[in-house]
Amino acid sequence: MARHYELIHPKTHLRVLSRYEIQQLKDVSSRTHELLRRCSYAVLSAGSQNDDYLELEKEYKDFNIVVDQEDRGIILRLTGAPANAFVDNEIIRGVREQLFSVLRDILYVDESILKAHRFNLNNSEDITNAVFHILRNANILQPDMQPNLVVCWGGHSIAPHEYQYTKDVGYQLGLRGMDIGTGCGPGAMKGPMKGATIGHAKQHIRDGRYIGITEPGIIAAEAPNPIVNQLVILPDIEKRLEAFIRLAHGIVIFPGGPGTAEELLYLLGVLSHPDNARIPFPLIITGPKEAEEYLYDIDRFIGETLGKDAQQRYEIIIADEEKVARRMKAGIHEVETFRREHNDAFFYNWALTIQDEFQHPFDPTHEAMQSLALTHTLPGHELAANLRRAFSGIVAGNVKADGVSRVRENGPYQITGDRDILEGMDRLLRAMVEHGRMKIKGNYKPCYEIVSS
Repeated sequence: MARHYELIHPKTHLRVLSRYEIQQLKDVSSRTHELLRRCSYAVLSAGSQNDDYLELEKEYKDFNIVVDQEDRGIILRLTGAPANAFVDNEIIRGVREQLFSVLRDILYVDESILKAHRFNLNNSEDITNAVFHILRNANILQPDMQPNLVVCWGGHSIAPHEYQYTKDVGYQLGLRGMDIGTGCGPGAMKGPMKGATIGHAKQHIRDGRYIGITEPGIIAAEAPNPIVNQLVILPDIEKRLEAFIRLAHGIVIFPGGPGTAEELLYLLGVLSHPDNARIPFPLIITGPKEAEEYLYDIDRFIGETLGKDAQQRYEIIIADEEKVARRMKAGIHEVETFRREHNDAFFYNWALTIQDEFQHPFDPTHEAMQSLALTHTLPGHELAANLRRAFSGIVAGNVKADGVSRVRENGPYQITGDRDILEGMDRLLRAMVEHGRMKIKGNYKPCYEIVSS
């Protein structure tokens, strides 16, 4: 049930804005205002288990946010906000902080990255610098901290026993002083953070970081969970993925759907570049015993498409949360040693080479999806990039506004390529559907068709 609330003041940062910024945010016809509105509603919906775009649109249509300047600074006026963001007519503090993080990032990206022309976003080095500046502006980069950030990837739609396992792994990581970064939503993004809070509490760690990294296209379906204490919004999925791997000192991957496959393919594609061969990057794929067959389905798909070299970049650990944490801690120690020897920063992995095809935004139109080259004639990193795009399109067709609308109007995406690649992809996607990894709510209707050439 939605209610009307007003006068939300910032408690920490972003107390004043220019008249120009205020006007941009008030102009209901502007892209800036719509981004603010959409991302703010997602933050206010924290804890929602709804990833059905059509239902979310119905709930969202009566919501509005207006930014005003007063003598004491800025205030937010909310109309039609979800009631669960408030307690006794007072906004929950964590939700308030996330709201102003949204405002901060949308303004900074729009004015300092997109309009200022400080960076040529067709140039690889400039894209990396733009990601750095967005993270620095959000105060995510901490140069005085030792390496301890574990990024956890996994599905937003997972079974209760899998969710419990993500919490158990997070607990073991927290006991060992690890901070957690995730895509900030529910499921395998929330579980590790929740577990780590207990591990940190037992070790009397009071400044644990729970970093949520998202982007406007996915935030509505994966609303930031309430444990996130540092939220940052990147402008698109490619910059979000680059932010993950340049921030992370190690990555743990739990069972998930096409979004998790997209993340894994992105990372393996980057790591397969010859310049990155000697850079330590601990990567563990893990899940409870019940998920063992599914995780080896993923491993088989990687072997069939990207080969044994890609498989050697990760370790699979089944149903052993302590081993995951111990192996990750040892791997991060190797990262620290390597960066000390090479005078590299702990807080941002500048050394990784990320090629253009992993950085430029992919717009999953029907034409773009059908024309993706999924063939063994491509170099491994290029095949990984195109497979990543294919799974990105499926994510869009499942839960993103533009993708859902396109599939509704034009039918399922058509995916073509080499027969063995398509067979492996079809087998993996069928396993995702069978295990309920595509969507939280409702019967899943595929947004794609595998078309053998």
